[in-house]
Amino acid sequence: MMSNSAESSLAPDLAAVQTLAELLTWRVALTPDAQAYRYHDEAKAGWVSLTWREIGEKVRHVDAALRCLTLPRGARIAILLPNGVDAVCIDQAALANACVPVPMHALDNPASIAYILSDSDAALLVVQSDAQWQAIVATGVALPSLQQVVVVSREVQPDAPMSPVPICSLDEWLSTGVDGQSAHHNGPAPSADDLAALVYTSGTTGKPKGVMLTHRNVLSNVKAVLQRVAPQASDVFLSFLPLSHTFERTAGYYLPIAAGSCVAFARSTSLLAEDMLIVRPTILISVPRIYERVFAGVQAMLAGSALKQGLFAWAQRVGWRRFCRAQGLALEDAAFAWLDPLVWPILNALAAQPLLSRFGGRLRVAVSGGAPLSPAIAHAFLGLGLPIVQGYGMTESAPIVSVNTPDDNDPATVGRALAGVEVRIGENRELQVRGANVMRGYWKREEDTAKALTDGWLHTGDQAAIEQGRIRILGRVKEIIVTSTGEKIAPADLELAITADALFEQAYVFGDNRPFIACVVVLGRSEWRRLAAGLQLDPDNADSLQSSSANKAVLQRIRDLTFSFPHYAQPRAVVLTLEPWTIENTLMTPTLKLKRNNLAAHFAAAISQLYQR
Repeated sequence: MMSNSAESSLAPDLAAVQTLAELLTWRVALTPDAQAYRYHDEAKAGWVSLTWREIGEKVRHVDAALRCLTLPRGARIAILLPNGVDAVCIDQAALANACVPVPMHALDNPASIAYILSDSDAALLVVQSDAQWQAIVATGVALPSLQQVVVVSREVQPDAPMSPVPICSLDEWLSTGVDGQSAHHNGPAPSADDLAALVYTSGTTGKPKGVMLTHRNVLSNVKAVLQRVAPQASDVFLSFLPLSHTFERTAGYYLPIAAGSCVAFARSTSLLAEDMLIVRPTILISVPRIYERVFAGVQAMLAGSALKQGLFAWAQRVGWRRFCRAQGLALEDAAFAWLDPLVWPILNALAAQPLLSRFGGRLRVAVSGGAPLSPAIAHAFLGLGLPIVQGYGMTESAPIVSVNTPDDNDPATVGRALAGVEVRIGENRELQVRGANVMRGYWKREEDTAKALTDGWLHTGDQAAIEQGRIRILGRVKEIIVTSTGEKIAPADLELAITADALFEQAYVFGDNRPFIACVVVLGRSEWRRLAAGLQLDPDNADSLQSSSANKAVLQRIRDLTFSFPHYAQPRAVVLTLEPWTIENTLMTPTLKLKRNNLAAHFAAAISQLYQR
């Protein structure tokens, strides 16, 4: 991968590494024979490992093919691939050529992908399949800057329309580098202030914005996280969050390179539970939805036995007290606490260990980010011994601002700011951030950049409090419902409280300019069957979801879950559905956040009828 001159100029340690291109070169030279990546090879029907040396060779081949395109410095290279070695190699080759990767979610809808390709003026697109490219073409969006499309798994259909852009398979493209690499010499290496990525925000309420992140932005964040979380060369990460998600890019991709850890790529989210048992990760980078699914699965298993439910709840209470003592947190329930040392070994064996085994049994850090984790689930997992820590960040801060650690963990907060990251509270209690990790700005959007950045301070849009050095997130500045009676409610807090119950897979709270708060909930099918049976309803009949008895029962569950909220904030009406909100049906963003505008439009008729009633 490196010439002799490159080896002689190798940075002596990580502190001297200035770009992400240097980072991989440094890692390959430092531990060439250590395991770098693991993935499941369908052809071999087994898991395959690659060393850092082998990854370096693969990147060199992609690098040679990329140079044959003679793209200008700073050219955007769009990567529409699932997590895996191909995505890593394309990304690294782009960085080495001072080009700008534009990572995109492999499951995003074609219209959104076409918009990003057009807005970024992408010169090269690497995509997994012909079908994905044809779907992009079918949107009709003009892509004048696109010079080449490379398809990893190419299976040309006889009736496929002619591609408007030159197209080839990955193997064909790589062969151009083998044939012509001697004719192309290295250009200037990227600098710390060159762009390392153009990452598009989720677009929860509008068109996605391209966030310009430099090598300095990302690498400063990697170095700061490395100090705080301290992964080791012996650690194994399980990668399943999309690499288009900045959280995964920094914490699940670049951080392991810096630490020399191994990354195993999960086969799919549907096989995630099985992959955890096979890979047995020691570090997990995840969003709350994954922990919620595991928790819901455990609750479903316990549903038929009052004894098991009682034992599980007892283990949570005892374990939570143990956690609070270890962290120096106040005990909320100290009744019979003197029994904890006596009963914990039994509860640990019967309740805690079976849960931990679902994650592979050797997790030492489980990071939750991207959205708030429900307090009920945090308490349950921490009580049962899962070392889960919450952090806070946003794409615009590359992305991590703060994080708890296993030995300094208050789950009611998102931890302390990283080294080199300044935080303050501005007007309307808004959290503001400044540091080397803060973005250059938004691509082609000077006005939006000016609104987001003031004298280097990033306006996060989140309300927060800083208590004894820890950041507590209070809600969104703009994502506040104001009812027609003048009351103000943060919908995200209500939605978290509601989805703590296994009956509710998803919740959307609304009521802006309306007389009261209401919500739409997606019911879990197994829990719905149980509830319907108790109400003597047919769970397979769509009309059962509209019945008054189901509505009353669900609304009562919601009121019980939100009893700690002010009366005006508790939902007074509900719409029931069994159809989940997904990226594909455009009701969720690629980072699994609710698309509120889309949900409002999708349920417009039901919402209107609800308020008329």
